Amino acid sequence: MYGKCYGACMHGIDGTLVRVEIDVSGGLPAFSIVGLPDSAVRESTERVRAALRNGAYEFPMRRITVNLAPADVRKEGASFDLAIAVGVLLASGQWPGAIADGTLFVGELSLVGEVRPVPGVLSMALAAKAAGLARIVVPRDNAAEAALVGGLDVVPVRTLADVLAAAEGRRPDAPPVGGSEAVTAEDDSDFADVVGQAAAKRALAIAAAGRHNIVLIGPPGSGKTMLLRRYASILPPLDDDEALEVTKLYSASGLLVDRGSLVRRRPFRSPHHTMSAQGLIGGGATPRPGEVSLAHCGVLFLDELPEFSRAVLESLRQPLEDGTVTIVRARGAFAYPARFSLAATMNPCPCGYDGYEDARHVCTCSRTKKLMYLSRLSGPLMDRIDMAMDVPRMRLEDAAARGPHAEWTEGDGAAAVDAPVDTASLRGLVERAVNAQRRRYDGTGIRSNAELTGAMLHRYCRLSAEASKNLVQAYGSLAFSARAHDRVLRVARTIADAEGAERIEGAHMSEALLYRSFDARRLRIRDGDKLDESSAAR
Repeated sequence: MYGKCYGACMHGIDGTLVRVEIDVSGGLPAFSIVGLPDSAVRESTERVRAALRNGAYEFPMRRITVNLAPADVRKEGASFDLAIAVGVLLASGQWPGAIADGTLFVGELSLVGEVRPVPGVLSMALAAKAAGLARIVVPRDNAAEAALVGGLDVVPVRTLADVLAAAEGRRPDAPPVGGSEAVTAEDDSDFADVVGQAAAKRALAIAAAGRHNIVLIGPPGSGKTMLLRRYASILPPLDDDEALEVTKLYSASGLLVDRGSLVRRRPFRSPHHTMSAQGLIGGGATPRPGEVSLAHCGVLFLDELPEFSRAVLESLRQPLEDGTVTIVRARGAFAYPARFSLAATMNPCPCGYDGYEDARHVCTCSRTKKLMYLSRLSGPLMDRIDMAMDVPRMRLEDAAARGPHAEWTEGDGAAAVDAPVDTASLRGLVERAVNAQRRRYDGTGIRSNAELTGAMLHRYCRLSAEASKNLVQAYGSLAFSARAHDRVLRVARTIADAEGAERIEGAHMSEALLYRSFDARRLRIRDGDKLDESSAAR
């Protein structure tokens, strides 16, 4: 006797439909699965056997062969349990064959016949819809997630018996309705909590508006980490397409907190500096997304950037440029999305006070040590950073003289109170720039200024004469590469959008060039080292 139905598994972050064929024939009792199953799939034989017996069904004491087609695709995970059990019941004549028509079965079985949730149901539901299936039977805990995909009849079940009851019109539960937004706790921290640093706050707003990569450079205690911990609060919400991409990725990774809602807040990932390249990029014997993919459409925050190993930092070069990560293993190639914004902090030198010296803090590093410290960050990697901002340390007496929400204006040391720069005001700047980009790039497939390439730069980044002159002068004095030149243009475009200007003016370009402080710092240390060597030779 023969029966068939549809199951599904994950390949990377995409769902793959699999036809589950079951043959029950005469011979010595046996239960075998073919079609490149992994150990979790092979172990389903024991789970299905126990679930059928404990669910008051007859397990055929005959030769049972399960074929998972296509046979050249490796099958992984426990999501085939329900499909195999349904197939055995169909092939043995206990259930009518019409139950499986146009239906995808997904779920793990317990030994007593309960249907347990599995990761990646959103991707599997998308694959079922693309294949033209009309119905998907899923565990009750996964039902709201599957319902996020419109156009599918979602059947939630708690036990194996519920599958038959639903097919006969006796659904144990009403079909779920997918939510539109994940419920997440709002971050109550505000940029106003960081005293001073108005320039750094504006730089972060520009970076958030254009999705630019940014590094904050400053001495210990200047507030770099505090600023970036609040960075997520000014990021624009995900649009519908981005929300579906992020939700799909987190579902496939088993990290989806609210299975019935789309993720609307941009991811903010902050790995420790001891993380391996595999943990950051992804991989493993069974490839899984790494931190760069989990930060897709959001922010990857690397605190104390030079403390990460060189191999880890160099592995960032491809995703920063291409927005994707491709992992090749013996079992196949896996592509994960990784279009994120890099936000990082670093000290200017090993002791942390080069360029920020005062009466109590004096830099003790030689130029050789400074160059060695900066050399931990390769030129090609820093070329991919759009913005580098100096964050000076505020003096204790000046900070104490000011209110907690007042801005510091450097000058004669007097406590001058300006308008506070808080999260709400920065969100307004970000919103203006984002709205301008949406109008400009509508229908082009581009979502932000950071994605502009090639001919698009010439089309959308029109320069005034003064702006062009400033860029040409900086190109020579700071020894820009062609990539750095393009990144300055993108940042200038975002600054113009924030100011409501259609053309990039001289002031916009001058501000964008200020955000190349890392290039100027590296040249200053390098040229100073050469002067010292020349003096010693004389």
